[in-house]
Amino acid sequence: MNQPVVLVTGALTGIGRAAAVAFARKGAKVVVAGRRDEVGKALVKELRSLGSEAEFINADVRKEDEVRALVDKTVARFGRIDVAVNNAGTEGHGGPITDQTAESYAATFETNVLGVILSMKHEVRVMQEQGSGSIVNISSTYGHEGAAGASIYVGSKHAVEGITKSVALEIAKSGIRVNGVAPGPTDTGMLTRFTGTPENKAALATTVPMARLGRSEELADAIVFIASDQASFITGHVLNVDGGKSR
Repeated sequence: MNQPVVLVTGALTGIGRAAAVAFARKGAKVVVAGRRDEVGKALVKELRSLGSEAEFINADVRKEDEVRALVDKTVARFGRIDVAVNNAGTEGHGGPITDQTAESYAATFETNVLGVILSMKHEVRVMQEQGSGSIVNISSTYGHEGAAGASIYVGSKHAVEGITKSVALEIAKSGIRVNGVAPGPTDTGMLTRFTGTPENKAALATTVPMARLGRSEELADAIVFIASDQASFITGHVLNVDGGKSR
């Protein structure tokens, strides 16, 4: 389609924001979702300046009523959803397993895992009626590797990759593709919070074979590709965009 309708959750910062801009530059109609009205409205203004028909919808992916409303409002506005990028996520609370609690688990898994499940539930509902669609879930290098001091976050991203592969198989004959993109260390606000200090951030960059951090725009390009018809025979795949870190 020349003007696909694209829904991006967690779209107000980092990779989600870059993806929304990249789709807008391609001429897509873009719905951005997040929890900060003023930031969302400012992003919509930018997307419209690029020629995109764009809307912001306030939604918390941890709450099914809000996710259902997000999907239904998108369809009411644009008639369909061709691409959904489930990007909303949190780094949670790091530290050794002995410091973790039920609350720290819930704070991470409710966004990173439940949010993806609820989003896919309602996106698939709409896409099945259309007979087509492309879903991209954002994972992480830590979705298939371990990291000391980040067990809860790592566990949540492993779950995202497993869910992505399972749903892809479940609906493979429906005309809907489901894939993931797994960023390596990418220079975003989340990474800055995750690493804590400039020294830790610089040290993490040295673990990347390409010897640098990724850029949000590079991740956005990968998302646009795997969501597009250029990847029409790809489903159930997690695309590593990590400078060679996963091998």
